[in-house]
Amino acid sequence: MENLMRLSATEQAQKIRSGAVSPAEMLDAAIAAIERTNPHLNAVVLPLFERAHDALKTLNRDAPFAGVPLLLKDMCAEYAGTRMTEGSRFLKDYISPRDSELVARYRRAGFVIVGKTNTPEFASKPTTEPALFGKTHNPWKLGYSAGGSSGGSAAAVAAGMTAVAHANDGGGSIRVPSAWCGVVGLKPTRGRNPLGPDYGDVAAGLLCEHVICHTVQDSAAILDVTAGADPGAPYYPPPPVRPFAREVGAPPGRLRIAVSTIPITDTPVHPECRQATLKVARQCEALGHDVEETSPQLSGERLNEIFTTIWLGMIGWAIRDWSRRTGREPTPDELEPHTWKMYSLDATRRPSDLFLAIQDMQRMARDLAPFFETYDVWLTPTATQPPQPLGWFDFDPQHPKQATERMGDIPRFTAIANLSGQPAISLPLHWTPDGLPVGVQLIGRYADEATLFRLASQLEAACPWRERLPPPL
Repeated sequence: MENLMRLSATEQAQKIRSGAVSPAEMLDAAIAAIERTNPHLNAVVLPLFERAHDALKTLNRDAPFAGVPLLLKDMCAEYAGTRMTEGSRFLKDYISPRDSELVARYRRAGFVIVGKTNTPEFASKPTTEPALFGKTHNPWKLGYSAGGSSGGSAAAVAAGMTAVAHANDGGGSIRVPSAWCGVVGLKPTRGRNPLGPDYGDVAAGLLCEHVICHTVQDSAAILDVTAGADPGAPYYPPPPVRPFAREVGAPPGRLRIAVSTIPITDTPVHPECRQATLKVARQCEALGHDVEETSPQLSGERLNEIFTTIWLGMIGWAIRDWSRRTGREPTPDELEPHTWKMYSLDATRRPSDLFLAIQDMQRMARDLAPFFETYDVWLTPTATQPPQPLGWFDFDPQHPKQATERMGDIPRFTAIANLSGQPAISLPLHWTPDGLPVGVQLIGRYADEATLFRLASQLEAACPWRERLPPPL
């Protein structure tokens, strides 16, 4: 029965709908997979098995994903009556009073929530190693990072605990773990999925919600059931012309694809990440697309300044927001040293610094827009490095800046789409000689997930990855 978790979410829903498998059998298969695999990986930090069984009693069997097990990242996704920590000891006793709108949409779509996944404290790192719950291992090689901040979700899906897991992305936090765990991760257009009722947007729109999964079909079909403005949303991108699921397998036409293997910041890139991107570029040419090596002319130094200012503001805001919501201030022993340092640095900045950074972010998005008048898709590596050993991001007193530099270097290709608000997807299209996955990223025009789904599904058909699995644990 555990093999059921190697089906896609769409396939699982079809099996339940046909009567071949009951929702209870599907849930039991997910629980068995989690209980067998999670002790090796530490991806699921809050099992919700009893509650999941209770949810079957009121399951709407006509919902599109009725009975499909789903994991929630322990970040932003409030599930009434359950603990949410955002990876921090400061929130270890917080219980969500209600569902967030996104969770409510998952439940209306028929998903059965079986647990919550590990995340670094306040999603602040590209690796999942929080002091509260401990390190999440990469299922492709124990002792290696699953990426972050959605590393728990990516590791769980890659290892076959569930077919799909919720995730969010403020600088690459869906795409980097997807790249490092050999799964599919889309960051949708800014505002495509709701953040209510507690938030209008997060960090001036940097943060986006969606899922990590195995197939392009699942990513598209799940976006169909979650996308759309909730009451009071501050903005919403143009709605799709037709359901996203119908774009999967649709002819993309002859696309103009720009390819870059050097980030705007001129950060060193591992040869395997470059090789992966160039290999996919050649595949795109073989599929009939026009491919050109080029990059938008933007200031990498300015991009760093913008992102650093907004990111520091986001961490400071998150802690102050939780202080306001819980009625208590954090103490230094409740926050990890890196988080406390960012919280302290935020206090040294003026409110106008953030508004200047937002102005510059919006200006950079305008500077980037003409590039996408010439090109339909921008092809890059997802991360600058393949998966790294756990502890690689730890603070080293002999090299005090090293950890910060490493954390900043990994998402150099991904952060630009968070600043501009554009959709971007990471696909598992390459593996290193020692068997570690390397993701390749496609960035699309604002509000044009459709083209990404068409091209991604074309690449999935040409270079299938479903049968490539991590070694047995």
